[in-house]
Amino acid sequence: MQALDSLRILDFTQMMLGPFATQLLADLGADVIKVERPAGEWERTLAMMGELVDGDSAAFLAMNRNKRSLALDLKDRTAREALLELAKTCDVVVENFRPGVMDRLGLGYDDFREVKPDIIYCSGSGWGREGVFADQNRPGQDLLIQAMSGLAAATGRRDDPPTPAGTAVVDHAAAMNLAVGILAAVVARNTHGIGQRVDVDLYSSAISLQCQEISAQLNQKRGYERSTEGIGQAWLDAPFGLYEVADGWIAIAMAPLPLIADLLQLPPLADLDPWHDRDEAKAMLGTVVRGWTADELVEHLLAAGVWSARVRTTAEAVAELAAQGSDLLFESVDDAGRTLTLVGCPISLSRTPWQARLAPPRVGQHTQEILDGVGASS
Repeated sequence: MQALDSLRILDFTQMMLGPFATQLLADLGADVIKVERPAGEWERTLAMMGELVDGDSAAFLAMNRNKRSLALDLKDRTAREALLELAKTCDVVVENFRPGVMDRLGLGYDDFREVKPDIIYCSGSGWGREGVFADQNRPGQDLLIQAMSGLAAATGRRDDPPTPAGTAVVDHAAAMNLAVGILAAVVARNTHGIGQRVDVDLYSSAISLQCQEISAQLNQKRGYERSTEGIGQAWLDAPFGLYEVADGWIAIAMAPLPLIADLLQLPPLADLDPWHDRDEAKAMLGTVVRGWTADELVEHLLAAGVWSARVRTTAEAVAELAAQGSDLLFESVDDAGRTLTLVGCPISLSRTPWQARLAPPRVGQHTQEILDGVGASS
């Protein structure tokens, strides 16, 4: 028994925004039918560090487990008819093409609603269906959205170039929003008997990610800028940030400067204003902590209630998870006997836990099985 094992999703998405959202729902039990072109989703060929994993992208493998692959040419009339027939058995349709593409294919919201009036039709896009950027038909991609939303310009030191995050944070946030939107629409249908359209876009998600910063700008009637010394977030006080120590780096979060001054025997630090003198405070603190090792300093700070942590690489974090036997890492064996190590679902449910039922599929692996189930042909 799983939480969503009565939910069936017809999934036209690619890249991260859609596939990560639908994988979360598939992990929790939904039957996700991934519709791909006969050559496969574009991300199957996206090299990570210049390489593929036995012909597949590590990115694709990370976001497409627990799905069945249906390979069809969406421009073919027979394929369209088969998809509309299949939709009669589905609860949700999800797509993340540019606005208008699915309508031109005869697979828009109105087309699906005609065969299933209470269908939930979810669209993910870069810029939304309306507005100046949507009208310009711009490409929607995580780095471009980080650039346009202010995220990249808010990261790093004042004299550094704009700095994007080390992973696709906007794609991830939008995927979570899409999953929440789908679940909200499912509850509304079960409660009120209605289907509806759900729209999520990367740009809105990037703005929402900055809700604290934008609230400060709009309500305090002032802008903010990055600090010279690299306070961890442009709108916060010292000591918030990263500090180099004898054997690496540590992070210190929000903490009173007088407390840190006392702990590190640095009296002048206590006299500085945490906002107006934040660059001076960070530089002063940075000079003192270089004589400590990371573990010694973090232990010293934590004992006094100062939030701090060692800065580690992703490889170090993963090695620790593996050593602990964490279920955030698990092995999946596909139909070719290939063993893959993947990151598990981050959601824990006590009575209906997530399950890894299916390995990431080959292109069209389940086409015949799916079409036979509704008496359709490809």
